[in-house]
Amino acid sequence: MAFRTVSMACAMIAIICSAGWAADNVLSDKEKADGWKLLFDGTTLNGWHTSPTKSSWIIEDGVLAAVPAGGSNLVTNDQFGNFLLSVDFKEDTKTNSGVFLRVPLKATKGCRGIECQIFNQKSSTEVGKHACGSIYDAVATTKNMCKGPGVWQTMLIDCQDNIVKITLNGTLVSTMNLDEWTVAGKAPDGSPNKFTVAYKDMPRIGQLALQNHKTKVWFKNIKIKPLDKITK
Repeated sequence: MAFRTVSMACAMIAIICSAGWAADNVLSDKEKADGWKLLFDGTTLNGWHTSPTKSSWIIEDGVLAAVPAGGSNLVTNDQFGNFLLSVDFKEDTKTNSGVFLRVPLKATKGCRGIECQIFNQKSSTEVGKHACGSIYDAVATTKNMCKGPGVWQTMLIDCQDNIVKITLNGTLVSTMNLDEWTVAGKAPDGSPNKFTVAYKDMPRIGQLALQNHKTKVWFKNIKIKPLDKITK
């Protein structure tokens, strides 16, 4: 019986490997060779901080989970300028969260970095400046690629100089040219936004942050490929 159990376990491992399934929170040899770095190891919050404590986030079975009662964003210790960032996330029925880019060390209400929106949409056809995959309150999604609550999804963020692109579940949904946003509180087409600093003047280097908006959200497989030097 023991031999049979071991054989079945080996067979399952073989099936998983042949299907191309990868372990969470690890880098493949190819990713390592291509310059990707792991930002979340699945067991600790090393490399991250919140203010004043880390009680707003917990780790369960290799997954980073926001504690709604906390409400503090989780911020990287390092700063990044140009990069590719890949994040797997899962939503609840009321999730409102996001990934912040280039957060200044002393963020203000009007200049807190660029937010890539994570939001559980009520309509399968919903697009807009607050839709999942949008650049919050600025650039609307061109297509709704959100899978809804309870399903793991992947957001790939390409941030290079003045261009920010968001790919959600394999489809490019948002593109922003920061240099076109020259007036605080207004988009290039004249429509309003809530920011008191023009996007053109926002920092081109800063920390990354995961938003705890006092709703449930989960993250794993947080990986970055720096395209310039990382600074502390």
